[in-house]
Amino acid sequence: MAYAPLALAPQGLAIPDSPAHTGNGVFARVIDAMVAARQHDAEREIARYITASGGKFTDETEREIERRFLSSSPQW
Repeated sequence: MAYAPLALAPQGLAIPDSPAHTGNGVFARVIDAMVAARQHDAEREIARYITASGGKFTDETEREIERRFLSSSPQW
């Protein structure tokens, strides 16, 4: 399949960003805050797990983190 940049975005025309992606709206700020809080919680739990497992980041530790924290059902 050929890539045709002119068919997707003709020269001289810019596709504006949607308001949800600019970060200026209230809804976008709420979503950004929720994502940041969730990221912070996940990082804290991973740090707690690494500390409890001896403080070393091994292949086994990485696999367990993926199993616990990246599975479809939250376990923490």
